[in-house]
Amino acid sequence: MLKGLIVKGLIAGIVLLIAIQFVPYGKDHSNPPVIAEPPWDQPETREFFVRACADCHSNETHWPWYSNFAPASWMVTLDVDEGRAHFNVSEWDPQNNMGGWIAKQVELGEMPPAKYLLPHPEARLTDEEKAKFISGLQNTFGK
Repeated sequence: MLKGLIVKGLIAGIVLLIAIQFVPYGKDHSNPPVIAEPPWDQPETREFFVRACADCHSNETHWPWYSNFAPASWMVTLDVDEGRAHFNVSEWDPQNNMGGWIAKQVELGEMPPAKYLLPHPEARLTDEEKAKFISGLQNTFGK
């Protein structure tokens, strides 16, 4: 009896996993054109940004293989959409400068978020890199 319920549950789970692949959200992995970028204080600041932040905060997202499969595709797309909406260096507008806020988020350890660092260990900055990055962000965007 219990074995039959487990088998039915597994079959239902597999059917559900297949069915959610047909939900269109998360499948469009387009990157809008880069309109403008901030005047980075130095190339190293931009390199740190690309390494730790650009996938969500620019129009130059590198879409990982797992972003093609639901429900991961939904989570990745939502993170990119929200990241671009809050701060997008590819659509830089000095009138809407949130750079000081980003520097503070990095300083507090809020950015990049742990859920991003787990599959992207290259985005993890050493303490020295983090200090240089924060200084570079402050020099680029102001405090």
